[in-house]
Amino acid sequence: MSSETDAPSQTEEPLTTWQKVVRELKEWAATLAIVAPAFLLFTGLVYEQRVIPSESMVPTLEVGDRVAVAKFAYGYGRYSLPLSLGRYLPLGHGRFFPSLPERGDVVVFEHTHSDRVMIKRVIGLPGDTVQMLNETLIINGEPVDSEYLRTVRYVPDKEVVIDQAEEWRETIGDKSWITHRGLRGRPVSDSLLFIVPEGHLFMVGDNRNNSYDSRELSGHCPPVNGVVDRAGCPLRGDPNDASVGFVPLDHLIGRADTVLLTFHRCKLQDDASCRKRVWQPL
Repeated sequence: MSSETDAPSQTEEPLTTWQKVVRELKEWAATLAIVAPAFLLFTGLVYEQRVIPSESMVPTLEVGDRVAVAKFAYGYGRYSLPLSLGRYLPLGHGRFFPSLPERGDVVVFEHTHSDRVMIKRVIGLPGDTVQMLNETLIINGEPVDSEYLRTVRYVPDKEVVIDQAEEWRETIGDKSWITHRGLRGRPVSDSLLFIVPEGHLFMVGDNRNNSYDSRELSGHCPPVNGVVDRAGCPLRGDPNDASVGFVPLDHLIGRADTVLLTFHRCKLQDDASCRKRVWQPL
């Protein structure tokens, strides 16, 4: 009678610390190889999150607000690429599936003259005439419908001085928003007449006396007989100090649709109520 001898059992040797690190890195690399392209595709084609850096859109947006930017709203161009990669790639101008913004849209775009991402409200479309008289916007010869709401006192971001501003509701068509007027500092003078060139937009911030936007001449061609109607002239100063001027359509990144969340604490004085901005459509 023959007997079988069992094969000796083999025990797996424990991994060294270095082998564990290598295994962990491989698992992370495999995960990133799947997640990273999906993230870049989503933020390049669908929605991207942007953080508000300045007070130019107060009271609609505050410093630190995080907004969802619809990348598909106006088509896709070089600046639609996520993480501002379009600045560094040799891509051409123009857009795929282009669509023109509407007056009143809040738009995220690449600064016309420098590598900065901006957010402003579209006021003028190609062919429009735009002027500001006594703090009232005049579009194509007609004043924008405005309604005084209240006067508020508040503390601007990173300051201790209390500001006072008048809140006005402006309405164009079915779009309505609130602006700040009459702030301290330099007074807002009546502007020249701007005629928006083809392929460009006229942008203005809601914080009317604290927004460096298309009303400022430093980013424009020189006026002729009190009219500014050209784009593309050489700048007369430092590009980093220039306003946005007329913003080319191919500089658009997307439309700011919703305030997702904010880390900004309400700083209104006199027990005035603050408006909701979390999960708030724009």
